[in-house]
Amino acid sequence: MIGSLAIVGLGPGPAKWIAPEAAAALEAASDLIGYQPYLDRIPPHPGQHRHGSDNRVEVARARDALALAAGGCRVAVVSGGDPGIFAMAAAVFEAVEAGDPAWRALDITVIPGISAMQAAAARLGAPLGHDFCAISLSDNLKPWTVVERRLRAAAQGDFVIALYNPASRARPEQIHLAFSLLRDCKAPATPVAFARAVGREDERIVLTTLGAAEPSTADMSTLVIIGSSETRFVERPGRSPWLLTPRSYGAPR
Repeated sequence: MIGSLAIVGLGPGPAKWIAPEAAAALEAASDLIGYQPYLDRIPPHPGQHRHGSDNRVEVARARDALALAAGGCRVAVVSGGDPGIFAMAAAVFEAVEAGDPAWRALDITVIPGISAMQAAAARLGAPLGHDFCAISLSDNLKPWTVVERRLRAAAQGDFVIALYNPASRARPEQIHLAFSLLRDCKAPATPVAFARAVGREDERIVLTTLGAAEPSTADMSTLVIIGSSETRFVERPGRSPWLLTPRSYGAPR
């Protein structure tokens, strides 16, 4: 008997942000596979097997999931945020492409989740109201020269930039290098937001500008948004301002 494999997005944190389709797939699974802190967010179900692992073994995790599904299990691979954005969907399909030809016949579905940049944008107001791009600062799977080229192109194209994976204990300098490059390309008054652990108890939002920002504010739980030339703060009395990138480019303020 051939099983099935669902790649499930858990969103950035709260259970209320998990889509009903995702919740149903998690409950129906015979086996859950994922980074252990993600598995810890899912309520236990009787008879369900859990296979937790470290955060740097994505392809091995994907192969294990595919082997279980090929053996008849109903597998759910869990992913933070949306599984298609710097996450487990790509790892699974990379494993399918390079692995056992029989894996291509499996019933594999991708179930979307709220991404980190969507959650951060909702907290901030409307920073993604015009053209934007997402760039991962991790150079584990690509050369740093590629990251630099993409950052420079995004800045020159005047995109709002959402930075994923900005810093970790193993990569503390990349966020500083990125800000140094962007400061050469964009105005010091460009709005910047550090959105950490959005939706969780330790959520923290820092609003600043490109010139004043302290890059070490970011860690691996942080999504960094750097505005375009059109992005601005909308002040409001007694509260933090909203962040707005208007839909019309070049409109008078």
